[in-house]
Amino acid sequence: MAISQIMRRNLITLDMDDTLADAKGLFEHHDMHHILITDNGQLTGVITDRDLLQHLSPTIGTRKETPQDGFILNKKVHLIMSRDVIKASADITLNEAVLIFYDHKISCIPVIDENERPIGIITWRDIIKVIAVQYRKKTQASISQPEH
Repeated sequence: MAISQIMRRNLITLDMDDTLADAKGLFEHHDMHHILITDNGQLTGVITDRDLLQHLSPTIGTRKETPQDGFILNKKVHLIMSRDVIKASADITLNEAVLIFYDHKISCIPVIDENERPIGIITWRDIIKVIAVQYRKKTQASISQPEH
């Protein structure tokens, strides 16, 4: 099975000069853990929700928020993004994707076209879901078969 069959195509991206406040807002309003960062449409980096949390103060949005907290929210995403992005084309197999996740200890693989433009994303959770569904179908099929 090619990853194009299970990758998510509804991408949420930010430009390199968008702010950490922009990233924070996207993470708060969407059920996701990765934001792809682009420059003129080409993939240049990835930010995870963990990356963002490492850079934000726990006092942001509280009565104890400081001027420094506001300054941090105005930092550009390119300052904290991962630049050495492990990416793949849509035609790699699920097994190849598993090896990429394992070998590089990453949690997402951006899927790009021939022009380095993001067209999808696959996470380790997507692969676990496929395996779980296949296993469930297999075990239910064996349960529903009558014994001889």
